[in-house]
Amino acid sequence: MKRIAIDAMGGDHAPQAVIEGVNQALKEFSDIEIQLYGDEDKIKPYLTASERVTIIHTDEKINSDDEPVRAIRRKKNSSMVLATQAVKDGQADAVLSAGNTGALLAAGVFVVGRIKNIDRPGLMSTLPTMDGKGFDMMDLGANAENTAHHLYQYGILGSFYAEHVRGVKNPRVALLNNGTEETKGTPVHQEAFALLSQEPSINFIGNVEARELLNGVADVVVTDGFTGNAVLKTVEGTAKSIVGQLTGAIKSGSFLAKIGGLLLKPTLKKALGALDYKTAGGAVLLGLKAPVIKAHGSSDATAIFYTIKQVRQILDANIVEKSVAKFSPVENNHD
Repeated sequence: MKRIAIDAMGGDHAPQAVIEGVNQALKEFSDIEIQLYGDEDKIKPYLTASERVTIIHTDEKINSDDEPVRAIRRKKNSSMVLATQAVKDGQADAVLSAGNTGALLAAGVFVVGRIKNIDRPGLMSTLPTMDGKGFDMMDLGANAENTAHHLYQYGILGSFYAEHVRGVKNPRVALLNNGTEETKGTPVHQEAFALLSQEPSINFIGNVEARELLNGVADVVVTDGFTGNAVLKTVEGTAKSIVGQLTGAIKSGSFLAKIGGLLLKPTLKKALGALDYKTAGGAVLLGLKAPVIKAHGSSDATAIFYTIKQVRQILDANIVEKSVAKFSPVENNHD
């Protein structure tokens, strides 16, 4: 049985969206147990499942505007900290939250702990592509700056995830850069290129440019946290803008435009569905001793359901054990 600790109070639509997603997941998957951390009086009205779910009551929560490190140190009884502590204590196998990203990252590093010889855990998410297959990208903001060795480790961690969780055979790993030539980029990029090129365990295909990302040019894309976060928000914003523009143009158009919109609706729905983040799951903090997953702050019940499904796949794949086995022989710390 897979035991998942969930911060029920984290996110823009908590606890309703979180609990409704949990109800769906418990109905769909018979091999999971859910531990809900949060205000019991606010959780119970939405909880319809009665088996394989428990509520651990606390009326303390970490807010979106709390300073991350200070929050996890001062709010020891918050829903997020208690959920991550459960993982550290062996009472749960993974933790999920849609709350304060920085606080969850801090809790992951300081409470759950990083795998030995992983320099800096990185935040990874599966971003959409036009063919619907998606690609994994990290770091997405866990670290504003990264060394070449960090990027090298992200390539290995991302490749593990793509192969064992998403089922991508021999995943193509690429380095995000301002050109495809190996001499492009800063000295950090050039050094990272050399390190990734020499790693026999991954299928490194070289540099890629941002304009090609949504075309499925790679299965795993490695970059620093500042750039990755900017790319993530650009992709999300672009998808929302496209949907808004198309919908607005059809609604404000002529009668023929509305008829055309109706005729094109199935095709448009399929195309735009490829850009929908809800079914991609959450962002995973790779490099920790247990899976820590950050759902989007605006997640609805559907997004929470798919994130729980993702957690289940991560636990099935034993990605943490595989990462430990890969990095345990390494003696030197490059942090």
